[in-house]
Amino acid sequence: GSVVASYPYDDSPTHRLTGVYSKSADDEVFKYLAKAYASHHPIMKTGKPNCPGEERETFPDGITNGAQWYDVEGGMQDYNYVWANCFEITLELSCCKYPPTSELPKEWENNRESLLAFIEKV
Repeated sequence: GSVVASYPYDDSPTHRLTGVYSKSADDEVFKYLAKAYASHHPIMKTGKPNCPGEERETFPDGITNGAQWYDVEGGMQDYNYVWANCFEITLELSCCKYPPTSELPKEWENNRESLLAFIEKV
C-alpha cells in the first residue's frame, strides 16, 4: 500500500517495471482529478506517505502516473478507460492494505474532504 492518487495509464508500451510515464489522451484531466483528491488529504498532499520499508518513496503533489510508479499490464483502470470511456483514478489510502478497525475513524477523517472535493469535480 501507499498514500497516493494514481492515474492512467498503468501500462506502458515497453512494460518496464517502473519509471515510464505512460500519457493518455486525457492526461491533464486525470491529473486535475487526482490533484483534486490529493490536495485535500493531509498525508497524500505532502507527497511523502512514509510507508514502512518505502520511506524514500515520494509523489509530487501526492499523485503519480501509474506506469511511472510501476507497470500493471491488463489493469482494470486502463481497460475501462480504453474500452468504456470511463475516467478512473486509483486511490491508495493507506500503507496498510487492511488497517485495524480502530484506525478506520482516522482514515475517514483523512479522506472525507478529499472525497467531497472529488465528487464536486465529477
